[in-house]
Amino acid sequence: MVGEAKFKKYIWVVLSLFVAATAYLGYEVTRVRFDYDFEKFFPDNDEETEFFMNYREKFSSDNDFLLISIESDKGIFQKEFLQRVDRFTKEVEKTSSVTFVNSITNQEEFFMFAGGATDSKPYIDFNDFDAKRDSTRIYKNNELINTIIAKDGKSLCLFVKHEDYISKKKSDALINDLNNLVESHRFDKVRVAGRTIGQKYYIDKMTYEMSLFVGLSAFLIVFFLFIAFKSIWGILIPQIVIVSSMVWVVGGMGIFDEPINIILSILPSIMFVVSMSDVIHLVSRYLDALRTEETVYKAITIAVKEVGMATFLTSLTTAIGFFSLYFVNVQPIKAFGVIMGFGVLIAFVLTFLTLPIMFYLFPGPKHVREEKKDHFWKVYLERGFIWVVRRKKSIFITTGVIIALSIVGLSQIETNNFLMDDLKADEPLKQDFNFLDEHFGGIRPFELAVTLKDTTKSVWDKDALQKIDSVEKYLSSVYGVEIKNSLVTTLKVVNRSAHVGNKEYYTLPTSTKKIRKYRRAVRVVGKGEFVKSIVDSTEHVTRITGSIPDLGNQVISVKNQDLSKFISENKFDQTFDFNVTGTAHLVDKNLRYLSTSLIQGLGVSIFIVALIIGFVYRSGTILLISIVTNLIPLLFIGGVMGFLGVELKTSTSIIFTIAFGIAVDDTIHFLGKFKYELTKGKGKMYALKRSYLTTGKAMILTTLILCSGFMLLIFSSFLGTFYMGLLLCVTLFVALIADLTILPILLMVFYNPKPKLISKK
Repeated sequence: MVGEAKFKKYIWVVLSLFVAATAYLGYEVTRVRFDYDFEKFFPDNDEETEFFMNYREKFSSDNDFLLISIESDKGIFQKEFLQRVDRFTKEVEKTSSVTFVNSITNQEEFFMFAGGATDSKPYIDFNDFDAKRDSTRIYKNNELINTIIAKDGKSLCLFVKHEDYISKKKSDALINDLNNLVESHRFDKVRVAGRTIGQKYYIDKMTYEMSLFVGLSAFLIVFFLFIAFKSIWGILIPQIVIVSSMVWVVGGMGIFDEPINIILSILPSIMFVVSMSDVIHLVSRYLDALRTEETVYKAITIAVKEVGMATFLTSLTTAIGFFSLYFVNVQPIKAFGVIMGFGVLIAFVLTFLTLPIMFYLFPGPKHVREEKKDHFWKVYLERGFIWVVRRKKSIFITTGVIIALSIVGLSQIETNNFLMDDLKADEPLKQDFNFLDEHFGGIRPFELAVTLKDTTKSVWDKDALQKIDSVEKYLSSVYGVEIKNSLVTTLKVVNRSAHVGNKEYYTLPTSTKKIRKYRRAVRVVGKGEFVKSIVDSTEHVTRITGSIPDLGNQVISVKNQDLSKFISENKFDQTFDFNVTGTAHLVDKNLRYLSTSLIQGLGVSIFIVALIIGFVYRSGTILLISIVTNLIPLLFIGGVMGFLGVELKTSTSIIFTIAFGIAVDDTIHFLGKFKYELTKGKGKMYALKRSYLTTGKAMILTTLILCSGFMLLIFSSFLGTFYMGLLLCVTLFVALIADLTILPILLMVFYNPKPKLISKK
């Protein structure tokens, strides 16, 4: 045969190129790195992101610090305990990458006297220590409470400022050094929070979980391949595609220097199950053909012909589902969508490039040639088809009720975001963050940029300061900000210092003369470096920086709206531009884009898939039937999220587009077989039954494999990954039920094939 001779001619060429490419990409896998950078979750091409980047250049990063909480069972005002804290503080100050450390043991209260003389006194003087006196003195100074001293007196906090934009290597070294210091001092309890430790914790978790998911997925693949094909051949041959697909995708990331972020940590699980779907359909059809055809080549030809187009379409629609995530205005999600989209297409190409060659070189176990009439799958699928045909009305009614309830649940979905909500409650890091959130004014950075509109004036002007003071009082008393640093707060501290530490003078100076005097004093603190942290060089921009509890995006959004209303009502916006900014604010803002970008991406995905189905099957009726069938599982999972209170956030928002791209696969396989039978001249009911019996097994097997693969994700420590696995599993299971019930009924009732299509054969 000419076709077979040509096929044999190119086998070894293709196989050699495949092995060489896989080996090269396998080397590139070793170059892939992990990345946990909050800033990549900032909205792309956004005015507020650009504003923050420029603002940060004037001052410093708002997120490059660590908070170290140290607890004492006997209370913190014990001399021996404070001496240990002092030694610890000095050792931390000497640690590489640390800029400075604020601790109650190294802080001093400053005093100003008539004539400009100054003096200072440590809050903790070990040569003259008195617990009652010193604690009383400390607690009268508001700026220390919930900042470096807890209100309940059972813990204190070190503010550790390290280098801005610290590298991963230096970050790891810093955390290791701090851990060693903590271990050597043996405090009752130490908790550490901050971007640096969060980065290390997340990357360590991602590395561990990727290894875990790869191992579990490998076990799952072997298990299902054995169940499906019951032979060593059926286990080993398909894994050539499955493993090589993973190597090609991750190796490609190495070539393009694309790191694995928190979302891409689930890549192994998704790639394994997606590539398994293509493999199962092709291997199943090949083995069926091998039982009836005379030669292996004919069996290969029939398998490729019958499932090739349908598998190409399913791969294309799945890839489109992933590619549609490019519309989400967040870089890590864009990267995830693009990489997974190409990964699906790579899996398809490798399936039809290598498996036919493997079939030819290793034809398969002999027992597959045995005829098996009325086997397990045929018996139960026949019963299922009869059940569906007899209960059309009941299925329609049930489907309508489910859709109505799902719409109700969908309307209850809320969007929200917490800094640490991706970690489960029992994770140590989350417990540490929660403690600091409760006892030290919150872990969520708050940053307010204050820009004077009149460039002929200065933020040091009395009138300007009084208006800023009014805003700060609102922030402290109503908004709930624990102000850490600001121009007004600094002047209040200096004013108190000028009155021998009398707390009644912790107020903004009322005279221009005093303000000018205190301005000179502030400018010399830290050799002029301190003032640069609160006022820019033009003296037209100042900052109010602090922290708030991690209350969630919904609450913070309301607080920001109320702040804007307060500023507007008091006409402060006529003098200043007030901009809430900072890392936490920008991460929140990307959540506000999600609803719009999610609908946009899903809409584009549905539109393109509809065009493909309409073009391939040349029927508007089939197009509508397929889209309706696959919108049902999306509505269902939206309803489940609404009723269970699963909030829409960065991690859960991508479920809908992924689910649609994967769920439509079974519909396309069913329609592909249905059309194939019709073109052979078969009647509609016969074509439906044959499609149900032949594709039903592959549909059920691939759904079980996909669901089992996604269910592995529930073992993740990250709640976003947990919900993604659980909800995708539910969605695909509902999609299978819809394809086995409502799809054939819709075809029975609404689709009438043209007689000329049948008469041709």
